[in-house]
Amino acid sequence: MIPRYLVDFDLKELPQVETSCLVIGAGIAGLFTAIKASDHQPVLMITKKSMYDSNTQYAQGGIAAVLAEDDSPAYHRQDTLIAGAGLCSQEAVDVLVHEGPELVRELMRLGTQFDEENGEIALTKEGAHSHRRILHAHGDATGAEVVRALNEIVKNRSQIEVWDDHFVIDLITHEGECAGALVQKPDGSRVFVRSQATILCAGGAGQLYRYTTNPDIATADGIAMAYRAGAEIRDVEFIQFHPTSLCYPGAPRFLISEAVRGEGAVLRNIKGERFMERYHPQQELAPRDIVARAIVSEMEATKSTFVYIDITHQPEEWIRQRFPTIFEFCLKYGLDLTSDWIPVAPAAHYMMGGVKTDLNGETSIKRLFACGEVSNTGVHGANRLASNSLSEAIVYGQRIVNRIAQLPEREGLGELVVQEGRKDVPVQAVVERRLKLQKIMLRFVGLKRNGKDLQKALDELSRQLPIFQSCLTRREEYEFANMLTTAQLTGQAALAREESRGGHFREDFPERNDQVWRKHIVLQRDKGLTEERIIDEGI
Repeated sequence: MIPRYLVDFDLKELPQVETSCLVIGAGIAGLFTAIKASDHQPVLMITKKSMYDSNTQYAQGGIAAVLAEDDSPAYHRQDTLIAGAGLCSQEAVDVLVHEGPELVRELMRLGTQFDEENGEIALTKEGAHSHRRILHAHGDATGAEVVRALNEIVKNRSQIEVWDDHFVIDLITHEGECAGALVQKPDGSRVFVRSQATILCAGGAGQLYRYTTNPDIATADGIAMAYRAGAEIRDVEFIQFHPTSLCYPGAPRFLISEAVRGEGAVLRNIKGERFMERYHPQQELAPRDIVARAIVSEMEATKSTFVYIDITHQPEEWIRQRFPTIFEFCLKYGLDLTSDWIPVAPAAHYMMGGVKTDLNGETSIKRLFACGEVSNTGVHGANRLASNSLSEAIVYGQRIVNRIAQLPEREGLGELVVQEGRKDVPVQAVVERRLKLQKIMLRFVGLKRNGKDLQKALDELSRQLPIFQSCLTRREEYEFANMLTTAQLTGQAALAREESRGGHFREDFPERNDQVWRKHIVLQRDKGLTEERIIDEGI
């Protein structure tokens, strides 16, 4: 059993800090929400590393918004719903496509410099989009530009206090409301941050897998701590594996952006043959889950560990200008994007599921909000449409700020003592345990799944549960506990869903089954696994 709190504590004995708004995380969701909230109240922002460490920093492709005259919210809505494979919340998608354009303009007002062509914002097209609606910056460094611009503002806002290198261990709840968080400082001491509203922007879960495009910090902390606090966790069986991450000896699994295929790159197996036409009429621009599984099928058929992405038919200067980050990175490893086929393979990229929220970003726990990849607003359904993630973060960040403004003052918090009688013994070999978990997830809960393997994964993971009876003190231990929690939730949901849909593919149930499975799987600490029917019209 996963305990309510990871550590023992007595709130009376802890130093306390009070704030109106606590923001946990520093990607686009955390930065944007903190900035907007600070217009009305003091904000404390906590990052476990620094303000420049987040998945946003690595987002290459761009941000999706309807700005072109030949485009419309209705087209963007349809593309999102089709990609989401019948599990999107149509209301949540409507919010995204209608409110996104104005908030992208707000990003520009806040200093984000998107690329232009002939004095107009340059728009590109990505897989499964029907129109050109992707804004990008410095070619393929959109996330880094957004983070740069928003960080400049945060640094100069007296209403925002930032605690870098602090670890949020757990959310503190009282009578069904979130009262703040238990935080560990860099020196190992702990503090209780009491807040009127707590916003989880803690990012994704890519580190659950051996190969991921995510940075080291993406250890599913937000999902796990929300689950322990009693929040509802939804759709976590849907993991998006990016089809094309660099697969080369000595190089990290660096993202080769969707935009490369959007600009005409083709995929070839190790024999040099194009193969996507055998799998989908949209070929290289098919939805990500289809492209990723096609690549794995080709790798299996040719007994290879990679396929190639080839954009060498485009002019050399144009490639350098359009994809400078990717070009420079590949060059470091002796690969020239302008003349070489680049070896790529799928890697864990994005979790569609997360902490369930309403249309105002509020979770099932009052005063606890979730925004960005940690959340599940219903926008992405079973498969996220490319470049919708950055848009979702700002749209729902703004809605959270609007909702917080309506919250009444919270009453005082009662006494809270947590004494679980944990064993005061050092936790052994956390690094090895983490690697073993990542290998289990890659092998049994990866791109292709089946009931036997999923059960095996759950059995293997359950052997690690005794860690929760130990005295955890270090960041690495908390991270592993969070990864173990979220890995179990992912495995349980994947085993329960006996069909294939979006980012969840079961070899033993290869067909999508709308009649039985057009519903969400929800996990909650006390209620266990439940199903949530979808009652709107399907797509």
